[in-house]
Amino acid sequence: MPKKTLYFAIVTVLLIAAAAASMMLGSIKVGFFELVQGLARGDNENVNVIRDLRLPRIFVSIFTGAALAVSGVLLQAVMRNPLADAGVIGISSGAGVVSLAMVTIFPNLFFWMPFFSFLGGALACVLVYALSWSSGLNPMRLILVGVAINATFTGLGQSFNYRGSYAVTSVNQAVSSIFTMKTWEDVRILGVYGSIGLVLALLVCGWCNTLALNDRTAGNLGFRVVRARLIISAIAVLLASVATAVGGLIVFVGLLIPHIARLLVGSDHRALIPFSMLSGALLILTADTLGRTVLAPTEIPASIIMTVIGGPFLIFMLRKSDRAYGA
Repeated sequence: MPKKTLYFAIVTVLLIAAAAASMMLGSIKVGFFELVQGLARGDNENVNVIRDLRLPRIFVSIFTGAALAVSGVLLQAVMRNPLADAGVIGISSGAGVVSLAMVTIFPNLFFWMPFFSFLGGALACVLVYALSWSSGLNPMRLILVGVAINATFTGLGQSFNYRGSYAVTSVNQAVSSIFTMKTWEDVRILGVYGSIGLVLALLVCGWCNTLALNDRTAGNLGFRVVRARLIISAIAVLLASVATAVGGLIVFVGLLIPHIARLLVGSDHRALIPFSMLSGALLILTADTLGRTVLAPTEIPASIIMTVIGGPFLIFMLRKSDRAYGA
């Protein structure tokens, strides 16, 4: 069996096993066969509770992880920077703070949060490009400007938390990333918009491969580089924004997963994007399950676990980039 196929099979099996374990573990514990029979028949009270409360949380974790990981892959292809991640360069925090601001000012527009998140993510992406541009895009300048943009939007988002209004409390999930009490409506929103973004990402695999070439070489081949960059960036912003709107602000997923995926399946985006999709889903589902069960009944948000893991990894990547770019 080819190595790539083997890695795909392993991560798929692990994702299914993690989903099953996440359903069985928690304050209500059920066995595997009891779970399967309960889901099939619908006559088991404990399994019905799991289906209504725990299963939506699992789907939200899976979609959030997949969307953030693929968003990272697309951003790194567009910016040609292995450090690009929606959480690191401010796209996720921009999405969170704009949706918070709009829903605070116009509470009746709560169900437009995914749209406001997309606007916020797009604003952050434009700012990163505009402020880091100086006769071209320098990878280190781009990431440093992105970190500054992220800090600014994060500060603005935290300032809203001190207002204490009902609207802010009810949409606080956009900056806190707590998967508790997710509903099937959250799954529907994330499933619809996230699926659109993931399908579009699969359709632009070839463009991402071409962007690895020099711009002049790609242009000589008839490839419209600017148009491709804009479209791919919009898809990345859509994925990161809808994940933030429903799943909350989680950083480093788009940094960790693409890097690990390249080591396992290579840099061809036809394999890299679907593998990152599965791996991101597995990572966030595992982080949420561990955070929910290790110190039960106290919960550790998946965002905190990812920050603990991702911080040292970002430092490692920055040191590696110093050697590569001489910054």
